[in-house]
Amino acid sequence: MEFNFASVYIGILLVLLSIVAVLVIKQVFKTRRIETTLAKLERQVASGQATPLEHYELGSLYLDKKIFTQAIAQFQQALKAKDDLEPGNLALIYNALGYAYIAQEQYDLAIRNYKEATKLEPDYVTAWNNLGFAYEKKQLTAQALDAYDSALKADPTNDVAKRRAASLRRRLVPSS
Repeated sequence: MEFNFASVYIGILLVLLSIVAVLVIKQVFKTRRIETTLAKLERQVASGQATPLEHYELGSLYLDKKIFTQAIAQFQQALKAKDDLEPGNLALIYNALGYAYIAQEQYDLAIRNYKEATKLEPDYVTAWNNLGFAYEKKQLTAQALDAYDSALKADPTNDVAKRRAASLRRRLVPSS
């Protein structure tokens, strides 16, 4: 009985092509779902009937697409109704706004928004990590370390804060 390498090769190739086809189809459906949601939210905002949550969702989609200026505008629209929002939701908006500002290298504005998020939700680990990152970008090592330490108070197992705090401590301690 001869072993047919061509048949094995074709079989493996067909399996690989099938896997790639499934992955491509999944990505197409995901992209279509996102684009449909984006169009729906844009129509809602254009009609002037959008809720703060819809402004936040649209801003988040713009962030994913790296359209930072439009994302900032949507987050600011969401913040106009801050009296109607729960502190946790408000903190999410401030954190997202900070992220948009970081992406545009507007570190002072990012820091201001991250501080607001952490003031509203003192255990918001992501906002503390982001605040630490923003301080690092401004080369404010001591403030960055404080932010990472605050993240560790809220979540002692946070790997990002552990790693960044350790790195900053090594920088602050003079070599002997």
